[in-house]
Amino acid sequence: MDERLKKQLAFSLEIDKEKNIFRQTHLSGHGRNENDAEHAWHMAIMAYLLREYANEEVDIARVMLMCLIHDIVEIEAGDTYAYDTEGKKSQKAREDAAKEKLYSLLPEDQKQELTALFDEFEEYQTAEAKFAHAMDNLQPLLLNHSNNGGDWKEHQVSARQVYGRQTKTKLGSEKLFEVTDKIIQEHIRRGNLQE
Repeated sequence: MDERLKKQLAFSLEIDKEKNIFRQTHLSGHGRNENDAEHAWHMAIMAYLLREYANEEVDIARVMLMCLIHDIVEIEAGDTYAYDTEGKKSQKAREDAAKEKLYSLLPEDQKQELTALFDEFEEYQTAEAKFAHAMDNLQPLLLNHSNNGGDWKEHQVSARQVYGRQTKTKLGSEKLFEVTDKIIQEHIRRGNLQE
């Protein structure tokens, strides 16, 4: 087997570990905690289905690939809960180190390609990155909504915290932010989100 293929297969096997990184979000219908791979897959499908609601025209294949790779770094860095202020302080450093370690398993050209795509997602400047982030915000919100706000209640999350995260959804999709706003307002009324 040539060296390039050996590296590609090694990376392919390594990313299987993403299935073992569990998030705070539960699957719909009060299921178990979802893992990072399920989250990424769900986001990618949602991006394709909801692409017409992006604020700007997007390269949907690029958006979907961003969705699929954005949490690979958590194999090494671990999942940082969206509302964990302490964990957020070290998140970038942990993820940058993980990005270098994991993407270095690939042939150099693919390492550069996926690193650039990950960085584009993190920098939040392009239409594709903004729409991918909208999916990253909307997907767990939909799951939490299906579970009667259980994850918010468990972690005592406030409406202000959820709105703080969801303001970026608006940058990727005004229409999907309208949906988000209605969901948040419903959970404030139900008492699932502290005001």
